[in-house]
Amino acid sequence: MLRSIAEKLKGKNKVILVHGNADMDAIGSAYAIKRAFPNADIYAPNGVDRVSRLVMEKMDIAVLDSCDISSYEQVVIVDTSSPEQLEGDFEIPDDAIVIDHHMSTGKWDRFQFYCDDSKTSCCEVIKQILDENGIPIDRDMALMLIGGMITDSGHFQFAKADMLSDFADLMRRCDINMDEAYNLTVAEISISEKIAMLKAIERTKFERVGNLIVATSYGGSFEASSCRAIMAAGADVVFVGSQRDEEFRLSARATQEAVRKGVHLGDIMKGIGVETMNDGGGHGGAAGLSGIGDVEAMLHICMMRTMEVFREIKSKDLLERQ
Repeated sequence: MLRSIAEKLKGKNKVILVHGNADMDAIGSAYAIKRAFPNADIYAPNGVDRVSRLVMEKMDIAVLDSCDISSYEQVVIVDTSSPEQLEGDFEIPDDAIVIDHHMSTGKWDRFQFYCDDSKTSCCEVIKQILDENGIPIDRDMALMLIGGMITDSGHFQFAKADMLSDFADLMRRCDINMDEAYNLTVAEISISEKIAMLKAIERTKFERVGNLIVATSYGGSFEASSCRAIMAAGADVVFVGSQRDEEFRLSARATQEAVRKGVHLGDIMKGIGVETMNDGGGHGGAAGLSGIGDVEAMLHICMMRTMEVFREIKSKDLLERQ
């Protein structure tokens, strides 16, 4: 599969698509493909997030905010768990190549789909493809791949041993120092982000089962940052949502300890997505849900479903102590 993907990427005029509000993992993955297989453009149909924009400026990387994908010979989609996450008004061609690391939703099955959900980041999958095909990784490519690994692992909080090996390998091969790698994705928190986090904390509702706390809140932006702020205040699992007309978007985060005990946010969000005919999924400690509906109702469902998981964990703990 990895050699087949590389062969299809060679020589063609390509466009590389990333999900809405594209994060560093998506942009890093797309950039490495663009450099490894020339004659390619990166297209973000619904923009990039704050960190990605900062890194793009530092690295002088151009990303299209509009284009006609039908004018390209090959379409590549990275770090995107379902077509709905692209949020674009276009037809995805049948020969599109999809490369991902999220839990499969089944929505890419009719395309050439390569997914390794054991990976912490999509950048690791891209590195694997390049290494398997003997394609050199230059310093700028390595920095972008490292950036995706740092951010998608929550600055190593959710890192696995294989990711750390890949990270160290890129540092050695391209003579990258740790401070350079780390500082690539560091940005000052804007006043609007600070206000969004404070408002999210103010609106927080929470419930407790045993020693585990689940919290929900809502706002207009910076959902992921608000999740982290509420976790820092003591919650084990957090859901933060926003509403735009009939559409909602939720971000979810869990502590590594909660994940080790049995919480898997990707499973929770995927299940709720299926039941409500929306789009949900992700990893054990970080996931998302988006679609049509009332954000407060969706937050309530997320809280109830998480409390069910908490009760299962509590029951298991009690049985083990007997």
